[in-house]
Formats: sequence, C-alpha cells, structure tokens
Amino acid sequence: MQSEMLTALTQTLPDLARNDSLSGGSLLIGYESAQEVGRFAARAGWSVHVPGHPDEVRAAVRKAAAGTGQAYIHVSRHSNAEPRAAADGFEMVREGRAGVVLAVGATLDPVLRATAGLDLAVLYATTVRPFDAVGLRTAVLAADHADVVLAEPYPRGTCAHQVAETLVHVPHRLLALGDEDGLDGEHIARALRDFVR
Repeated sequence: MQSEMLTALTQTLPDLARNDSLSGGSLLIGYESAQEVGRFAARAGWSVHVPGHPDEVRAAVRKAAAGTGQAYIHVSRHSNAEPRAAADGFEMVREGRAGVVLAVGATLDPVLRATAGLDLAVLYATTVRPFDAVGLRTAVLAADHADVVLAEPYPRGTCAHQVAETLVHVPHRLLALGDEDGLDGEHIARALRDFVR
C-alpha cells in the first residue's frame, strides 16, 4: 500500500508540470532515502526539507519548485497526524524549561508523546538547511538547562554539527537520535529519561 506521503508527492509533481510551475532551480526528491539527507545537507547552497505530513510535502514541493535555488526534499513513509503551518524556521510547539527537543519531520508525533508530562520545549523543523540557528539558540537560552535532544528521521547526528556551531559559546549537552534508534515514542521516552536532568 502506498503511503500518504508518497501519494501527496506523486499528486503534486504532475500538477506542477501541467501548470508550468517549475522554475530554473534544481529540485531533487528522495523517498525513504535517509542516507541522502546528510549528503545534500553537506553541500553548500542546497536547502534540505523534511516535511512531516502530506500537506507539508505538497507545500515543500511547490515552494521549492517556484524557487531558483537548489532544494532536496526527503519524503518518508511515516507522517504526523496533523500538518503544521509552514514556517521558515523552527516552530515552538511546546514550551518547557528543562531542555529543548528538536523534532525533525515525522518525528514530531512520537516526540510529543515521549515528552508528555515533561518540562521540555519542543521545536519542530521541516527545513534543516538552512539551519535555524536563531530559533534553536533562543529556545536553549530560555531553558534552565542547555540540554538539547535532536530527533531526526535519518542517520543520527546529521544536524549535530549545526547544533554545536549554534551553541559554540553556550556550554550544553546534546543527545542525537536517528532512524537507527527506533524513533517511536517509547524509544524516545527511554532515551529522554536517561538524558534529562
């Protein structure tokens, strides 16, 4: 059975071609190609998008196709239950003081389940390049502890370097979780219990 995420993608691309909405930029899309995210994230000049809901897939493809830059969109078979409003940076989904969890794409729902009842801020990202350094730094400085948990639906630590650069002058701890860690609510909750002070 085809996932809703893939269906959203296959419905959006022909519409763009029919309406002549493709610009002079480069648009590459990977489905369940987690290893490719790091490759494109490391390339200068590329934007990397990781939508977490079918509506977000449609919006990301349309926006990237209308631009003139180079964009890579990672589409997973997993999705969040509800779409979030399109944001240029990281969106604060839940406020908290004990640390910050950055949930990328379809990790948001399991992160919200795992952090229920915990005093943790949850940021949501559908774009990881460019990296929203201001959004992350603001959330971390507002917390009582500079503890950051990074939940990414691709190899662990893909954005760890950006977190370290963002917080270079802020003593902090980082826990990076990736698809190899089993990103369901139970696994994330167990990792959080071991990490959060």
